[in-house]
Order: sequence, then C-alpha cells, then structure tokens
Amino acid sequence: MSHKQLADDQLFQQYCKKVKADKRNTRLWQIVLFISFFVLWEVTSRYGLIDRLIFSSPTKVWDLFIANLLDGSLWYHLRITLFETVAGFIIGTLAGIVLAASLWWSDKLSKILDPYLVVLNALPKVALGPIIIVALGPGYFSIITMGAIISVIITTLVVYSSFNEVDENYVKVLKSFGASKWQCFKEAIFPATLPSIISTFKVNVGLSWVGVIVGEFLVASEGLGYLIVYGFQVFNFTLVMYSLLLVAFFAAIMYQIVERLEKILIKNR
Repeated sequence: MSHKQLADDQLFQQYCKKVKADKRNTRLWQIVLFISFFVLWEVTSRYGLIDRLIFSSPTKVWDLFIANLLDGSLWYHLRITLFETVAGFIIGTLAGIVLAASLWWSDKLSKILDPYLVVLNALPKVALGPIIIVALGPGYFSIITMGAIISVIITTLVVYSSFNEVDENYVKVLKSFGASKWQCFKEAIFPATLPSIISTFKVNVGLSWVGVIVGEFLVASEGLGYLIVYGFQVFNFTLVMYSLLLVAFFAAIMYQIVERLEKILIKNR
C-alpha cells in the first residue's frame, strides 16, 4: 500500500471517529436536556414555583402511569389511539402519493385540480372535524378519516412538487430508448424523489397524531384524546399531563421508525 493510500485511510478513520464522537455528543446533550426538563418540572412543582394543580409533577404522573399499567387501562386507551393514528398515517400518506402521481401523470388533471388543492391546503382541516363526524358517524372510521385528511393534501402538494423538480434530462434519456411514461416514473421520477417522500412521512407523523387526537376530542369515549378531555372536565390535570406525555413519547417512536426506514431505503437505492 502506498503512502498516499495510507494517508487517505488514516484521514478516513479520523473522519469516522469524528462523526461517531459528534453523534455521542449530540445524544448526550439530548439526554441531559430530557433529564433537566423533568428535574426542573419536579423541583418547581414541589417548591410551589408553578401551580401543582394545573401542571402536576413528574412523580404524580409516574404514579398514575404505574396504576394504569397495573389495572390495564393504559393499554386499553393506548392501543385504540395507536391503531387510529397508524391507520390515518398510512392511508393519508399513500393517498397523497397516489394523488400526486396522478397529477404528474395527467397535465390536464393537474391544471383542473391545482386551485382546489391550494384552497384545501389553506383550509383548516381540523374545522372539518364536526362535518366528518356527522357524515361518517361517531366511531373509529371518522377518527381515522380525521387523521388521514389532515395530511393527504400537504403530502400531495409536496410530493407532486418534488416530481416536477426532477431533472427533465433523465426522462428525455429514457424516452430516447423507447421507455413508456410508467417506466419513466418507475426508473427516474420516483427514485429521485424518494428522500422528499420520506421527509413527508416525518411531517405526517405529527399531523396524524393531531388529526386523531382532535377527532377523539370531539367524539370518542376511549383513547388518549378522550382522557385529555375527561381530565379537563374533572380538573384532573395529572391525567392530562400523563396523556400528553404518552402522545409525545409514541409520536417520537413513530418518528424514529420513519428515520430508520429512511436510512434503509436510501441505503438500498
């Protein structure tokens, strides 16, 4: 091995060590901030710096978590909200991608629907909640629809915009070899926009939780959204904080799953 190759190898190893050190440092700061938040919350609650009735405390939330874990009510409410959120996320994302592909496929359809998509995107989808519930009836289907509809329009607009931003030369090269429009989409458009699609997944994680929780606010008698509303009604703010922390925790898990999926897909491109 030449001196240049040895030097390049050493530089690469140093770079890898630096990347690993940066990751460890970032993770350490994340843990420090996480612990500091709960410590500060507990201390300010115990010494009366914040209202314990409204903001509760980590120890009270933990006690409630253990109690609900032991009596089975934790899993009962959590599984309902998780099912609704995952279903809304999948349906909304897939529907948005299919609609974006349809708009890319047909210029005529794109010109017809473009102003309507812009208006629908500006419209607060949460305000449609009561209409959706009246139309579809109270139940899982209306709540899942809320989780899906809140993300489908933004998914369509972002993904369609990404399709249009792909370099036209890729398509021209394929067409010069006699490729069909479907082959152009499969071999050039979709692979080139995969990072943007995955980024949309990340956004939709939060949007799906928002849609489902709002739906449960309006109509549900079970689930984490119902627990939040019930907690407010009976002034049990420990229950409210407990439910909010569960939402944040599982939303973070869904986000991490999407990030892992992104790494797998990008690696295998």
